[in-house]
This record gives sequence, C-alpha cells and structure tokens, in this order.
Amino acid sequence: MAATETSSSSTSTVRNAFGNVLSCFILLLIGVLAFSIRLFSVIKYESVIHEFDPYFNYRVTQFLTKSGIYDFWNWFDDRTWYPLGRVIGGTVYPGLTLTAGTLWWLLNSLNIPLSVETVCVFTAPVFSAFASWATYLLTKEVKGAGAGLTAAALLAMVPSYISRSVAGSYDNEAVAIFALIFTFYLYIKTLNTGSLFYATLNAISYFYMVCSWGGYTFIINIIPMHVLLCIVTGRYSSRLYIAYAPLVVLGTLLAALVPVVGFNAVLTSEHFASFLVFIIIHVVAVVYYIKGILSPKMFKVAVTLVITVGLAVCCAVVGVLIALVASSPTKGWSGRSLSLLDPTYASKYIPIIASVSEHQPPTWPSYFMDINVLAFLVPAGIIACFSPLSDASSFVVLYIVMSVYFSGVMVRLMLVLAPAACILSGIALSQSFDVFTRSIKFQLPGLSEEPQADSGVTNSNNAVSETDSAKTVKSEDTVRERPSRKNKKKEKETVEKAPVKSKAKKRLLALPLEASVLALFLLVLLGAFYVVHCVWAAAEAYSAPSIVLTSHTRDGLHVFDDFREAYAWLSHNTDVDDKVASWWDYGYQTTAMANRTVIVDNNTWNNTHIATVGTAMSSPEKAAWEIFNSLDVKYVLVVFGGLVGYPSDDINKFLWMVRIGGGVFPHIKEPDYLRDGQYRIDNQATPTMLNSLMYKLSYYRFVDTDGKGYDRVRQTEIGKKYFKLTHFEEAFTTHHWMVRIYKLKAPKNRHRGKTKKSKSKASSTTSSKRSVTSNKNPWH
Repeated sequence: MAATETSSSSTSTVRNAFGNVLSCFILLLIGVLAFSIRLFSVIKYESVIHEFDPYFNYRVTQFLTKSGIYDFWNWFDDRTWYPLGRVIGGTVYPGLTLTAGTLWWLLNSLNIPLSVETVCVFTAPVFSAFASWATYLLTKEVKGAGAGLTAAALLAMVPSYISRSVAGSYDNEAVAIFALIFTFYLYIKTLNTGSLFYATLNAISYFYMVCSWGGYTFIINIIPMHVLLCIVTGRYSSRLYIAYAPLVVLGTLLAALVPVVGFNAVLTSEHFASFLVFIIIHVVAVVYYIKGILSPKMFKVAVTLVITVGLAVCCAVVGVLIALVASSPTKGWSGRSLSLLDPTYASKYIPIIASVSEHQPPTWPSYFMDINVLAFLVPAGIIACFSPLSDASSFVVLYIVMSVYFSGVMVRLMLVLAPAACILSGIALSQSFDVFTRSIKFQLPGLSEEPQADSGVTNSNNAVSETDSAKTVKSEDTVRERPSRKNKKKEKETVEKAPVKSKAKKRLLALPLEASVLALFLLVLLGAFYVVHCVWAAAEAYSAPSIVLTSHTRDGLHVFDDFREAYAWLSHNTDVDDKVASWWDYGYQTTAMANRTVIVDNNTWNNTHIATVGTAMSSPEKAAWEIFNSLDVKYVLVVFGGLVGYPSDDINKFLWMVRIGGGVFPHIKEPDYLRDGQYRIDNQATPTMLNSLMYKLSYYRFVDTDGKGYDRVRQTEIGKKYFKLTHFEEAFTTHHWMVRIYKLKAPKNRHRGKTKKSKSKASSTTSSKRSVTSNKNPWH
C-alpha cells in the first residue's frame, strides 16, 4: 500500500514537473509570437516612428539620453506653443521615456550599440510579450494554468492591442497595458494569498502605471468597486484588507511623486472613490474585530457605536469632498473623465476633445475588427467565472463589464477591453476543451477503464480554495491515523468506493462522442479563423505608418512620402528660428522632424491658443494674416488630400477648427460655413467658406492639375477655381500635393499722403516744415 502511494506521488511529481516545463516553453513561444507578429511594419516599410504622438515621445527620449535625467525634469521647451513654451518634465507621463532610455543605456552598457530610434521602435513589441506573460499570470490565478496559456496566446495576437503596439508605435500605451495587467495580477495574487509582500509589489506596479499613462484612474476606480462589491456580498476577509489598504496608502503617496499628477492624486474626483472605500473597509474591519472579542450582546452595542462613528466620519469626508468638488467648474473631473461619464459632454462644452478621432464612440464593426471572435466567447467566459464564483473571478467579471462600457463611449478604450476579452475567452476555451476532451476520453475503449485526474495544465482552483482543500485533506488524514475498530471496515469501504463515485460524477459531465468531436473541430476552426484575421490585421490594417502612405492600383504599389518631404524642406530651406503654424495634429511631427518652432501641437493643453489658430484658418485672408503676423508666424502648413484621395486632410477637419475657434471667439459662427446645414466646397458653398484662408490655401492653383478642380475626397468640383493670394505666397508643395507650405508676405511700407493745403498761412507753413522733415533720412 505504501509502495503504491509512493509510486503514485512520484508519478504526479514527474507529471507536474513536465507540465511546468511545457508551460514555460509554451510561454516562450507566445512571447516570440507577440514580438514577431508586430514586425510587419518594419518588414514591409522600414524602421520608422508611427503616428503623431510617438514623435514627441521620441524627441523627449533623445533629450533624456543626451542630457540626463536632471535636465529632463527641468527642461523648458521653447520650440512648442510659441510664445508660451512648455515645461516638459512637469507635463509628461515619464514612464515610457524612462523605460526606453533605461533599455538604451543597458544595451549600450553591454556593448550593443543601438540607436535611440531603434530602441523606441522596438519597445512596444517587447512589452507586448511582457503583457502576454502578465495575462498568463493573472488568468492562472483565476482559473488555472490552462486558461492562462490560452488567454496569453489570444492577447499576443488580438488586433486591438496590435494597433497600439506595432513596431514604431512608440506611445504611452506600449508599456501601460503591461503595467495595467500586471497590477491586476498582483492585486488578485494578494487577494488569494494575503501576502503583504505582493501588496507592496502591487503598489509599486501601480506607481509604474501612473508614470506611464493617464488611464491609471481606471485602476484606482475599478479596484475600490471590487472591494465594495466583496463587502456588500459578505466576502470580506483579512486578505481583502491587505490587498486594498496598502495600495491606497502607498500607491497614492507614490503617485503624488509623479510631477504631472502631483496633488491631483488626492484633490481630483477621479480618486475620491478609493478614499471613500478606504474608510468603509476600515469600518468593516473594526466591526469584524469587535465581533471576535465580544459577546453577542456587547457586540450589538459596540456595532451601533462603530457604525454611528463611522457614518459621522463618512459624512464629514463626503462634506469635505462635496465642498472641494463644488469649488471646481468641472466638479473636480477632467474633461476626458466627464466625457466618459457623459458621452455628450465633450461635444457640448469641449470641442477640442470631441475633435479627436480616437475619442469618438466605436461602431459595431469595430468590435469585430478589434476583438473578432472573442466577442462571442466572452459570455461563455462570464458563465464559467460563476462556477464557482470566487473573489478573483468576480473581479474579472467586473473588469469586463466596466471595460465594455468605456469602450462603447470612446474607441480608444477598446485597448482596455482587449485584455479582459482575452482573459474571459481563454477561460471559456479552456473549460470547453476540458469538457470535450474528457467526454472523448471516457468514451474511448482504451481510456474509459482508468479515468485519471486532470493534468498539470488543466483548470485549478485559486490559492484560497487550494488552501481550504489542503486543510480538509489534512484533517481527514488525522482522523484516519487513529481509526476505531468499528470504523475500520467502513473506512475501507469508503476508500474503495471513492474512485467509483468520482468516475460516476465525471461521467455525468460527459457528452456524446460525436458531439464532442464536432465541438472540438468547431473550436479549432474558430481559433484558426481568429489567427488568420489577426495576422491579416497586423500585416495590412495596423502596420502602415501614417507618415508614409501606400496605395495599390492597377499600375502597382504607389508610395506617398509627402510628409517627410515637406518636413525635410522646412528643415533645409527655412531659418532655425522661423515659426510654423498648422493645425495641432502636425505639431509634434513638425518639431521633431523639421526642428522648427510651432504655435500649437498635440498636447492640446491651451484651448485658447488652439482656438486662435482655428480662427485664423476660418477667417478671410487679410484677417488671418494679421493673426499669424501677431504670433511671429512665417510659414503656414496645410494638409490637402483632394488630388490623391487622402481623406484625413485639413478640409475634412475644417469644421472642427470653426467650432473650436467659435467657442472662444464668438464672431466665428458655424452656420456661416454651411449651406442648408450641409458642408460644401462646390459652387453651392457659402461665401464665408469660399473666402476662408483654409479654402484658399488648400485649393490655390488646384484647377491647374486637371483643368476642372475635381476633389477626389469630396467627390465634386470645387466652387471657386481661379483666385489669387494677396497676403500669402506659395513656398512649397509636395509631389502629390498632400502638404502645402505658404509664406506670409512682408507687410507693405506705409506712405504718408500728400499734405492738404490749409487756408491759413500758419498752417501751410507748419505743414511744409513737416513735409520737409519727413523727407529727411532719420539715420543722417
């Protein structure tokens, strides 16, 4: 009997060791997959920074590696937001920059001489592998290693995450998604183990998230919601207290160290929920502590006292919070947070936020494009989380519910939905494979006689249930050590009947053989379809850099490199101190690639400054010249796609310029640019539209291209074809007319009019003296 138990224990040990080695090997392959699937942009195009914001991050990283950390914190950038400038160290989330700078320093210390640009290009693919491994750890804590491996593989390929982490996408989300998932993992790990060590790591991980992205407010709100949910449903424990209290105290102190956050960590409404739940959990902890040391009668009296004091403290805190909130015009919320709570807020009050395309609500096809078949697997994963329901699984359910809501408000937050969808889909697929393979195993002739327990890579309970089961087994073993003579026979019969009962219980979960095989085939087919879609999305949809455009026609592949052509012209043909005005979308690229001073850029911190540029673009030529001349602007850059069919040009963005400008300067009215409520640029366009600076700079000499002035984006001929510029002159137009640069003409010299003859001699004498004086050269 002892020999049998020893052999079975050794067999299980070998099986577990093999399962762990296999899991590590699979995780390594998943990391390689996550990294390599994001290299299509480098393979198909070149190693280049994508989009707009990444160019600012790249420029900041260059400054950090050249000047050091201290100069970085104190850097005042006079090349942006002229004439205001910008303090970079106090207005940027430094996590991405410090991470890439540290990687560059480590590689160069190891004599791997990579350029800063190369490190920036490949930072996102590297951290996508880290995010996949963090997803494995998180899902393993919820439903076991099998679900963790499946979720990690799904996240490595999900298009929503690929769109923000391809090689060259050097944006904050590149490292922030890893920090988000890893923080959630450490919270669940602390919740399962009650370890103060993991609680401290959780606060440090939260600090890294705060350094990396403004989306850290999602963490500091969803975790208090989960804690409150556990308290309300009667699932409070000391582990819950250890998981939450250090995070609020230590995490808030660390968050206040980030200059861009500072005292906002305790003064803004986004953080108030965590403080309120912090008070509630302490009240509950005191109640449970008193319950353990007092009699039931004294407990009722003490609870009444504690609840009374707790309510008084809560009311005082709520009163203080209400006073702070009432003193703020936005009630203590940022504009983006108010847009999430009220989707119509930005369009009503802050058009600069509503003008950003990634702040628009997504369409239904966006969900299928970005998460594909995961949208159909998520409901099954939610059901699996309720059998059985644990603290960890309830957190995952809350995570998916909140992320679905926020992704429905803002398409950018599809990125937050992707990890939750992968976790729940991994749980659903793992549970399904477990049921179907077990059904086949029980019905095959060779395997039905000796059913075995689940292997090392199957679903397991969380650490809490494992601890409870271990205690149960230990208590049972203690009883078995000292059996009575009467119970020896019964105990022997019970041990012999146990495999029969477990076998019968597992047979109840078995499905018909044909149905199981068909279901497995459909799941494999579904996974294959997901892989094909993800590879296509990575190769075609999300790998093309916005700064280099391509088009496939009958003549073959056409490359449009107009942006870099325009920035190179500015860099080589203008003075270093020249100021360039454009819409804020192109500010970061102009500063980073052309090294010229810009009026506004993508930081959008000063709405009045942006409204001034929008007003200039919306005004007639003379009024626009006066505005730009007052800002010392020498060149104006516009993006025009009417010749090649590029839809993201300034004409399509023009109404946002009108709305933002009209929000600050009331004489700019949107109806003046619309004909019967329609935005037109043809012969039905309004005179205000045809005389605006944006129209003239975009369509100047456009009729010379085809003789008709046909706009391929708007699918119509322009209304005003022949006109001349009086205050601007064309300086440069790129090969495909996508970027046009104009120079402000110098102001004309002022000439005094002839002196009128006066009736009196005295006046005539005085006027003659003045005329003589005016004719003299003042420098002689």
